[in-house]
Parts: sequence; C-alpha cells; structure tokens
Amino acid sequence: MFHKNEGYSKLTLSLAIVAAVVCGIVGSGFYRSLSAGDMRTEDGLKIFAEVVELLERNYVDPVETKDLIQKAIQGMVGSLDPHSQLMPPEAVEELRIDTRGEFGGIGIVITMEKELLTVIAPIEGTPAQKAGVEAGDIIIEVDGETTKDLMLWEAVKKMRGPKGEPVVITVLRQGEPDPIEFTLVRDIIPIDSVKHMALQPGYGYIRITNFQESTTEDLQKALADLKKEGAVKGLVLDLRDNPGGLLDQAVEVSDTFLQEGDIVSIKGRHERHTKIYKAHPDPDDNRFPMVVLINAGSASASEIVSGALQDHKRAVILGTTSFGKGSVQTWETLRDGYGLKYTIARYYTPEGRSIQAQGIVPDIVVKHRYIEEAEEADMKMLKEKDLRNHLEALPLLKDEEDSEASESPGKKSGQKSKKRRRSENQYGPLSKENLQSDHQVMRALEILKGYHIFAAARG
Repeated sequence: MFHKNEGYSKLTLSLAIVAAVVCGIVGSGFYRSLSAGDMRTEDGLKIFAEVVELLERNYVDPVETKDLIQKAIQGMVGSLDPHSQLMPPEAVEELRIDTRGEFGGIGIVITMEKELLTVIAPIEGTPAQKAGVEAGDIIIEVDGETTKDLMLWEAVKKMRGPKGEPVVITVLRQGEPDPIEFTLVRDIIPIDSVKHMALQPGYGYIRITNFQESTTEDLQKALADLKKEGAVKGLVLDLRDNPGGLLDQAVEVSDTFLQEGDIVSIKGRHERHTKIYKAHPDPDDNRFPMVVLINAGSASASEIVSGALQDHKRAVILGTTSFGKGSVQTWETLRDGYGLKYTIARYYTPEGRSIQAQGIVPDIVVKHRYIEEAEEADMKMLKEKDLRNHLEALPLLKDEEDSEASESPGKKSGQKSKKRRRSENQYGPLSKENLQSDHQVMRALEILKGYHIFAAARG
C-alpha cells in the first residue's frame, strides 16, 4: 500500500541522512556539528567517506560519486523491509502516475519474476493486447536495449510515453524457439479500478482491481447502476489479485458499507504516525448481504477493506488467505527531485489484529477460481512472509492497549491457457460467461441466495 503523507508533518530525518553523506565527503563541517552522543554516527560516516574516496581514486574503472552515494542509500533503505526504497526523480513521477487512473503506454501489467521482466497480463483493448502480447511473455529488450538488470520502474518508464509514439519490445515465449518482436504504438491507457455487472436479478458483482484516486467515486456509480436495475439483494465484492493502493480510498470504500465503528488503526513509533479511522453514518442504503472474495494476490488496501468488513460481521470473506502486507508507507520529497518511500506504521483491523506477514484468513476457504486449477494446487504463490527483510506482526493492538492476467496467435478459438483465462478475469472487461465459470464467484452467489432462503424460512 502506498500512502502519500498528508496528515503528518514533514519528517526531516531523511534529509538529514542525505546531508550527512554529502557533507562527509566534501568537508568536515558536519562532524563538528555532531554532539558527543553521536560519536558512533560520526565514526560510521567517516568510514563511509573513506570508502567512497578510496573507490573514487583506485577502483579499476572510473566511478561517479553521485552513483556510489545513491546506491549506498538504496542499500541502506532496502535492508529495512521490502517496501522501503530511495526513488530517483523518474521513479517518483512513475509512482504519481500510477494513482491517476490513466497514462500513455502500451497496456501491459508487468512484474519482476526471478529477475526476469514478465508480463502478468495485457489490458483489454490496448496496443499490447491487440498485437498479441500474452501473459507469461518475458520482455528481454525494449527498443533494442536489454532489460537485464533494470529495476521495475526503469522498465515501466521505457515503455510508457506520449500517445502516438512507437516502441519495440522483444519477448521470449514458452513453446516458441525464437524471440518475438512487437512494434507497438503508444496510446492513452485508462485503468478502470471498478467494474460491475448483475450476476442475476437482485444480485450484483463489483470488482475493484486497485485503489486509486477515483475508486470510491467509481464504486458509488457502480452501486447506483445496480440499484437502477432493482433492489440489491446481495453483492459480491471481488478483491482478488488487488495489490492495494491509496489508504484513504481503502478507508472510504470500507465506510461505504459500514455505519459506525473503527475501520483501521495505524500505529507507528510516534504519535503522529498513529491514527484510528472510523466509519460514518451513510444515508445510502448499502446494508444488503455481502460476500468479499480474496486470494493470495489481495494485499494492503484490499486487506484493510476485507479485514474491516470481516471484523464488523458485515460480509462473509471467501477464498484463500490474503498476501499479508500490514504495513503503511509514506514518502518524502528530497532535494533534486528524489523521494524516499519508507515504512512508518503497521495497521490493525477493528478487532486489533495485525495481519502483517499473516494475512486475512477467509471465513470460508474456496481454493480454486476454476475447477481445473485443482491441478495446480501445490503451486507456490509469493506472499509478504516470503519477502526478504519483511516486518513481523506485533501482538493485538487492543491487547497492547489493555496491558498495553485474448487468445494466443495461432491457437484455435476456445483453446485458452489457464494463466490467460485467469488474467482475463482480472484485467479484461467483465464477461458473464467468465463469471459463471468462476467457481468462487458462483459459491459467493449461492451463499447470498441461501441467506434469503433461510431468512424467508424463519418468517
């Protein structure tokens, strides 16, 4: 989850670190400003300055001081936890773009998998999808330059750009003996975070793919559309494979379905990093029964929503245990356009549960989205607890207070891979056919219909 620091005053520690490193190289004035209690810090900075000086003078190839310092800070921050990092100006801009809901690019969702730039899925209707880029393709070159050793944000930056400009990507594909080259013309890529459809009369389905600036507004529009078709008897809220996003949007989405009580608590070392977000009475009648779908790809903001609705007994949570990212990040603007993203707090569900490296455990476990996925039951899915340097969960907050994803070219119609089929459900347009073959969605619908049957039986 990414949370822009708005409610807190600007922290100065990050600036002090950068200033200390620079001053340690160019002069000794900084050392004279340290108090006696900072001698260990002073000694460490002196060693750092000596190392940089030796490398500058004697390393086999010329090295830039700025690059050495930047990599040193990246190493320092990255050693704390998987979600803290120093961001150069280009990465800061990419991070801002990710929350706006649209950008100029080719329309693919990518990740780093075993240090390989891998396509999770092309987005429906985009240049990449129309050209035949597939889930699982490994991007080895962008405009003739290798992607080896690129950071994820660097790869994203190379493929994004103004509408109408071409970009060439080269991919390796399983089953293909030679690399495949695609020449794509960039377009404006809209990212709709909320999509909806009526499963049956009275029973709605809403999918939230990420939490961006317009998510709550789009959710309200989806609910209004479903209500126009008649009374909502039940709702399936799909948060599967939702990696998170903005904290305020997770809070507001939760508030849409709650009338009172806590939504989430965040607690850090300092009082200014500790806050409780509460629900407010809502004149809109959104008290219909709900089932929330989660899986191992549901992280961060998704876990805030599912945890809040679970603790308030507002919804039945169905699927598999979520990712387990229970930490809050903020970012600070540094000099020269750099940014520092770092972890400031853990968050807790209304009942005081920290799900860090543990996840939200569903009320009803349904392991497979599609029946054929049972063949892949032993496939390992990465979670927070598998990440190097992950934070550990702390005891219950309340205990502390008391005691303290299109078809492949050349394949016949209907012969879709399981991986591609799943990615269509996440990134493509909603299809009633796909939803009806989605085992978890159908189980959720059965639960909602069963609720009304039992309610009627009780009179």
